[in-house]
Amino acid sequence: MGRTTGASRRSAVRPVDKFDQRRDQLAESALLTLGELGYARTSLREIANNSPFSHGVVHYYFKDKLELVIYSVRYYKARCVTRYDHVVESSTTPEELLSGFAAKLGQTIRDEAAMHRLWYDLRTQSMFEPDLREAVDMIDETLAQMIWRVVTRYAELSGRELALEPGTAYGMLDGLFQQALLAYPGASGVLDQLSDQVRCVVPRMLA
Repeated sequence: MGRTTGASRRSAVRPVDKFDQRRDQLAESALLTLGELGYARTSLREIANNSPFSHGVVHYYFKDKLELVIYSVRYYKARCVTRYDHVVESSTTPEELLSGFAAKLGQTIRDEAAMHRLWYDLRTQSMFEPDLREAVDMIDETLAQMIWRVVTRYAELSGRELALEPGTAYGMLDGLFQQALLAYPGASGVLDQLSDQVRCVVPRMLA
């Protein structure tokens, strides 16, 4: 049997893989446009204009704006849901975990505010567009699980039980995060305030 060369291996990429790769590339472009304009003001043509792809190419891979938006946000959030895992795994004291978690929250607002604003925009839109609801609920659940990993590890390191349910813990911290995002960057010291609030609230989640 003949040997397979590197070139032939590269050319043997399955069509489905190429299809998914292109959809991911389009998702990256879409996220930039959506982050700038918001959901309501963004069209497929607007996304194409702000990307290396033509409107026809975008339409080939996604039947409409809604399908592209859902795919793009799922693509982005899939990368986000492990953002605190290193803090959870490396912390050896409750103080260390709380400090690392609070710092990460501030960093993600500082670095990716537009993407977070897009997420809250879509979550609001889902109350009026039923087709968005399933995707938003799925992403919300993964974010709640991400926060739950943090607070359960905090409880474990503290040697105490948690006094609330996952949804409540997520709602409390998500509310603080959204308030900080709304105030950023205009309000002075908003990220420091978020850090202080997290340090105050998380210990109160323990029994």
